[in-house]
Amino acid sequence: MSALIIFGLLIVLMLTGMPISISLGLTVLTFLFTMTEVPIDTVALKLFTGIEKFEIMAIPFFILAGNFLTHGGVAKRMIAFATAMVGHWHGGLGLAGVIACALFAAVSGSSPATVVAIGSVILPAMVAQGFPKQFGAGVITTSGALGILIPPSIVMVMYAVATSGMQVQGPDGEMVDSASVGELFMAGVVPGLMLAGFLALTTWYRARKFGYPRLTRASLRQRWLAFREALWGLLLIIVVIGGIYAGIFTPTEAAAMSAVYAFVISVFVYKDLTLRDVPRVLLASANMSAMLLYIITNAVLFSFLLAHENIPQALGQWMVDAGLSWWMFLIIVNILLLAAGNFMEPSSIVLIMAPILFPVAIRLGIDPVHFGIMIVVNMEVGMCHPPVGLNLYVASGITKMGITELTIAVWPWLLTMLFFLLLVTYVPAISLFLPQLLGM
Repeated sequence: MSALIIFGLLIVLMLTGMPISISLGLTVLTFLFTMTEVPIDTVALKLFTGIEKFEIMAIPFFILAGNFLTHGGVAKRMIAFATAMVGHWHGGLGLAGVIACALFAAVSGSSPATVVAIGSVILPAMVAQGFPKQFGAGVITTSGALGILIPPSIVMVMYAVATSGMQVQGPDGEMVDSASVGELFMAGVVPGLMLAGFLALTTWYRARKFGYPRLTRASLRQRWLAFREALWGLLLIIVVIGGIYAGIFTPTEAAAMSAVYAFVISVFVYKDLTLRDVPRVLLASANMSAMLLYIITNAVLFSFLLAHENIPQALGQWMVDAGLSWWMFLIIVNILLLAAGNFMEPSSIVLIMAPILFPVAIRLGIDPVHFGIMIVVNMEVGMCHPPVGLNLYVASGITKMGITELTIAVWPWLLTMLFFLLLVTYVPAISLFLPQLLGM
């Protein structure tokens, strides 16, 4: 009954058009003050202690690094490098767009930022070369989603924050810890590269089928020059992932390092960003960080309310008693998350759903790292379909295409992503291979 009241109130508030963060906060306060006897000072204390986690500091730093890179010329150099490597294949510029998105994803952590940075440069070039606008929009909208799967990833940090400190009893009675940001980052490498490969294969196949243009093969000298130009941006991948794995710094410290590094190469190395532009980038980053942190704050309260009412534990016990197997549970989770993606953005979905679903997944013997990657891939799909797909809206602004037209344009790549989601869901080794290999 408590669960029905809580989620019913939340859905009613969201249907009024109220922002999700405020809907969460009002739901919590209304329920706590009318149906429980929780002291107000406990709520206030939870509000502040809930966001005192060191991992949360990674979010504004990765946002800042992404904004410096988006405005600092890194994207166009990555596109030039990718074009030099694969431009002579069928659909050359489209393939270059997929690879450039994968490379930029490895330094930005954000899908919309990847779509803006790569799409605004490569889409006009594709149209000028004779590609249909729909083809280019489909490639960039879906490939941009790699921004939250290939580490670093803001959504992975959100999942780690949402489940941080949770110790849940596994199927054999042992206590299982939640996944760390470092484990999730490493786990995202293989799925991220696989999905990039699948999207590239879809792009190549459609370009070959419809006879889309190819570029002339770049010489070894042209490839070397393109690589040398892109090298400073590519080194950021080594700084972040290499630094975390080598134990030089934590993911949060890696985020701070990436922000400083992105500032230096954008302003002093590539010089596409002047010191006069820096305050504008800082302000845009602060706006986005404040929005996400406000959602996190209210989601922490929401998780506190669920825990206080023992809703995740009751749900887990009910599913175990009902004889629900792990593969049936994962089907339900995928359907639930894909449905939530129709009207909520990824950060909110992860922060609301992860604390509820995580204990159930552990009770059924599902690895916390594998479960986290599966949720992230669901979020990728949600960013590419209407009505609230963030990537669709960003691509619409770049291409000047309507959402309906864009939805039709992305469907071949969206089907590829759905196939990959099934693969990641039922082949845990895809997510767990690298962390286990590295002994994490």
